[in-house]
Amino acid sequence: MKVLMKGNEAISEAAIQAGCQAFFGYPITPQNEIPEYMSKRMEQAGGVFIQAESEIAAINMVYGAAATGARAMTSSSSPGIALKQEGISYLVGANLPSVIVAVSRGGPGLGGILPSQADYFQVTRGGGNGDYYLPVYAPNSVQEATDLVQKAFHVADKYRTPVIVIVDGLLGQMMEPVEINNIPVEAIDKPWVTNGDLSNRERNIITSLSLTADILEQMNLDRFKVYDVIKENEVMVEQTVEEGDEVAIVAYGTPARIVMNAIEDLKKDGIKAGLVRPITLWPFPKQALTNLPKSVKHILVAELSMGQMIEDVQLAVGDKIPIHFYGRCGGIIFEPSEIADKVRQIVKEDM
Repeated sequence: MKVLMKGNEAISEAAIQAGCQAFFGYPITPQNEIPEYMSKRMEQAGGVFIQAESEIAAINMVYGAAATGARAMTSSSSPGIALKQEGISYLVGANLPSVIVAVSRGGPGLGGILPSQADYFQVTRGGGNGDYYLPVYAPNSVQEATDLVQKAFHVADKYRTPVIVIVDGLLGQMMEPVEINNIPVEAIDKPWVTNGDLSNRERNIITSLSLTADILEQMNLDRFKVYDVIKENEVMVEQTVEEGDEVAIVAYGTPARIVMNAIEDLKKDGIKAGLVRPITLWPFPKQALTNLPKSVKHILVAELSMGQMIEDVQLAVGDKIPIHFYGRCGGIIFEPSEIADKVRQIVKEDM
């Protein structure tokens, strides 16, 4: 049965239904509803909630809980996620599964509290020190956010990696009908945990420290083999581009919904366009762009930033198709008419 829920609260309940056992957070707009909701629900669900003294403390508590085998989660917004980067790098180095929800706002610095997508580089380029990536999900609705948060816990356990679910502040604050399923928690064997049980195994030591160069190199090589498997099996994308479309518009998150309205408006002018919506920002769905119909003459990247995803689009397409950009930042959300006008301009200049 569907119920009307705010995005941040729906994300929280979805995590609990996915078996989240420990949540550690710190208040920062526009994600405050997540720790607020968790403070009430985690104890009812038999889990643990702690409001840490800082974002840095919260991510390190996630490290400790994950090391025991618990499904652990934290959430924050842009400056808070920046503070968590060192801890996230440590989680990666120790191969510890966890889920991080990032509700993005404008920046740099403290910026503003309105929606933004300017954290694309932050989540897709690792963010912290060392060689690593994180699986990153970018939902475009409250329903998809709940589904992907639950998927994130399973992917984290499967590959022993932190996973990020990134939503812009708009999605975190909007209310939509949503059905949160009480999914069965997969029984994944975790022989690596530090749970104090030495009755039938050797002592486990969890650390990201390795002072022997060849050992550390092999650890990184092994991790990148896992990344190859993730790239092979976990890419998610929505594509509506068809043969005959002139323009492919690339957008993710809630702006992709605005783009869909713009595409409908363009049809009235006889301009055919389609959407490529990355659902995983990493791994980026390159094949969706390399396999576009031959009728596509232009690509437009639409983003609530100064243009960050455009780099991944360029890496996928190269110089085969001209790439254009339209973005707003500072918390301003573009209208469908702005995207439609940009496409009209592109098509007109091509005549």
